[in-house]
Amino acid sequence: MIPYPRIDPVIVHIGPLALRWYGLMYLFGFVAAFFLVKKQIREELGPGNHDRIAREQELLEGMLVWLVAGVIIGGRLGYVLFYNLPYFIHHPLEILATWHGGMSFHGGAAGALLAGWLYCKRYGTNFFKWSDRFCVTAPIGLGLGRLGNFINGELYGRPTNVPWAMIFPDGGLVPRHPSQLYEAVLEGVVLFCLLWPLRQKPWPSGRKTALFFIGYGIIRFILEFFREPDPQLGFVALGWVTMGQLLSLALIILGIFLWAVRNGYTVEE
Repeated sequence: MIPYPRIDPVIVHIGPLALRWYGLMYLFGFVAAFFLVKKQIREELGPGNHDRIAREQELLEGMLVWLVAGVIIGGRLGYVLFYNLPYFIHHPLEILATWHGGMSFHGGAAGALLAGWLYCKRYGTNFFKWSDRFCVTAPIGLGLGRLGNFINGELYGRPTNVPWAMIFPDGGLVPRHPSQLYEAVLEGVVLFCLLWPLRQKPWPSGRKTALFFIGYGIIRFILEFFREPDPQLGFVALGWVTMGQLLSLALIILGIFLWAVRNGYTVEE
């Protein structure tokens, strides 16, 4: 067994406010996405298209603000609806208390997609082209977010006797899988290494987004077998299926559907 490293989730207090590792991981993820999407724009358009590059980068800056809002609002509402609705019905003000924890990846993804679609529609630019650009960078933010979960001691794994098991502060005196680290590696490092090299593939727009959905969905579905189900939900079907697995299965199906329907489109369509 390996001792759980007790890292204070709060980096520093500034008056009544607190800078937390979890929030900082979100920030690092968005910053990484911003610079990697800028890199893709330069790669796609080449060194001679200064005006078009400037226009695309201007769109990127505005879009990132919308995506941040979409991820935060969608992630919170996803958690409320999918994971703890009865509690929030009786405590509606707690919906705003994001500092108490409770974010859903699937809700955040839906919020980001909706925000991105609305932004692209408003400014007359191709939604799937932009979603492809962001989806090949998204695993960085996912991996960092899982490190934030680990620091918070939340979303820990199921009991186990593997040599690298840890006892988490809120998990009882039971050695558990450090499932947050499994997710950080597979959802973050591995998925990024699979998707990032595909950024220059001349596929129909939307197919890299589809591959992200499928890849994340498969990885998350498998890793749910190592992760302790949410205590307020437990298993939601068949005595072993978790809410995370149901949502990931839906994401896989959506990815397969998107891969199929985008066949025949060009990169710019």
